[in-house]
Amino acid sequence: MTLCRVPFAAAFLSLIMTMGVSAASGEEAVAIFAGGCFWCVESDFDGVPGVTKTISGYTGGSLKDPTYKTVTMGGTGHREAVQIFYDPGKVNYQALLDVFWRSVDPTDDGGQFCDRGVSY
Repeated sequence: MTLCRVPFAAAFLSLIMTMGVSAASGEEAVAIFAGGCFWCVESDFDGVPGVTKTISGYTGGSLKDPTYKTVTMGGTGHREAVQIFYDPGKVNYQALLDVFWRSVDPTDDGGQFCDRGVSY
């Protein structure tokens, strides 16, 4: 996952606006969402019919192989994110956006809910 280093709110708005990938019939599509704790975001999408797999990871940043410990210590520029694989015949990108917007507060640039800091 890659993303330019920008303030959090702008970062995830950029992600969700550019990652709506259309796939040919029968092909899996991929979306990436950054909206706070990746485990929480991942959990929000795991139960969505049509989502086939979710993978937690990082966007942006300066390290080739960031770890949870190095990112939470700060200074790497990474943001927690989730790569979502889905069957566009069963769920469309707009439905994924609806799940995302119910899960985050886009006006909070200090993190999400109890997760605070630049990596969220």
